[in-house]
Amino acid sequence: MPHRKQFTAMIESPGIIQAPGVYDGLSAHLVQEAGFSAAFLSGACLAFSRFGRPDMGLVTATEVADAVAAIRERVSIPLIVDMDTGFGNAVNVGRTVKTFERAGATALQMEDQVLPKRCGHMAGKAVVSTEEMVGKIKAALDARQNDDTKIIARTDALGVLGFEEALKKGHAYKDAGADLLFIEAPKTVTQMREIGKAFGSDIPLVHNLVEGGGSPLEELDDIAALSYKVALYPAALLHGFVPVAERLLAHLKQQGQTVEMRETMVDLKYMNDLLGAPDLIKDAEKYGP
Repeated sequence: MPHRKQFTAMIESPGIIQAPGVYDGLSAHLVQEAGFSAAFLSGACLAFSRFGRPDMGLVTATEVADAVAAIRERVSIPLIVDMDTGFGNAVNVGRTVKTFERAGATALQMEDQVLPKRCGHMAGKAVVSTEEMVGKIKAALDARQNDDTKIIARTDALGVLGFEEALKKGHAYKDAGADLLFIEAPKTVTQMREIGKAFGSDIPLVHNLVEGGGSPLEELDDIAALSYKVALYPAALLHGFVPVAERLLAHLKQQGQTVEMRETMVDLKYMNDLLGAPDLIKDAEKYGP
């Protein structure tokens, strides 16, 4: 089944969707091989991994589209793509949607921050007016070429304007036609419960689980019980990778070899097998020398 049809079916079926964060072909392949039914191209992790920069709006739309294309070439599962603020005004949003959809995005998450944006769990954010974001949502919906390309409307208003204003924006974004709703960084379980009561029966809800962020709940069953549909783990892979890499590099710097670390490492054969080298060799043989 095509990835967009897969995601539509998943949204319409019982159960919560887990989407670990990915940032390149290898991370996406690992997520698919681990049995996850969806992945999330995190703008933060793309900034962290490819550019060594914080999530503060430094990555361009073209750079995200290139990452989407590389990941889509490698995996078949649905890919939720972080498109930040849409990379401009409503006209820019329309072009971004078309570009990312063509590259292979399944769903597009757009937030209502003022440029330059920040990570949703950082202080110092600002949000645009409800009217401006509603216009962007409508532009995104009009621009998509496939009705199964989902538009996720995210508001960062809770940490800026308060809980009640975040709910108001959520209602406006739902009424504008967003396919899924994401109220970023609720501070308490009570707030999550209120969000679930307000929206859970009308529109699929997204929850963000960031290590060191402000997420009050992390158990999947608890999140599902509050009427949330999608659980994002945007930085779990990278947050796990960094301390391992730091330990390995410290050992390599001191010892000049990796012998003592081999039990915690894979080798070249494993990587080749994991990524399909034997199949590529067979294909090469089939087509001649």
